[in-house]
Amino acid sequence: MSNFEQTLTVKTIDTGIASQPMRPSIHLKSQGKIVLCIDDNHEVLECEKEFLESFGYTVLTAPSGDKGLELASTHSVDVVIVDYCMPEMNGHEVAIEMRRLRPQAPIIMLSGATDVPEQALKSVDAFVAKDHLASRLLPTIAELQEC
Repeated sequence: MSNFEQTLTVKTIDTGIASQPMRPSIHLKSQGKIVLCIDDNHEVLECEKEFLESFGYTVLTAPSGDKGLELASTHSVDVVIVDYCMPEMNGHEVAIEMRRLRPQAPIIMLSGATDVPEQALKSVDAFVAKDHLASRLLPTIAELQEC
């Protein structure tokens, strides 16, 4: 089985002088990589799943922190993406438990809120604001996979 590698080139902007990419292309190594997405918003989960699968990732989804931890206990996961604002168990609490369960898996926290506590941000490897999800999620995953 060969590795699935894909280069993402960001949309160019026509300035009238010359088309320049908005940022450098990102080299993705997604073959066999399993991403666990945890969010209480079903629509967000489906968007994340479809988006990441289109780049070759295998995506597991969970509608709550408890379900996400349950999936992580039975599946090997390479990256965890967790929403901060969730009922019952917020993203910070999930991240703490996920570190115990899967210490090697990088954790990316998402939030639409601008007031995520510093303590919560320190419990994860990266933060992506939901309004920048489309432009920042893949570069963030790529950066964490290089570490």
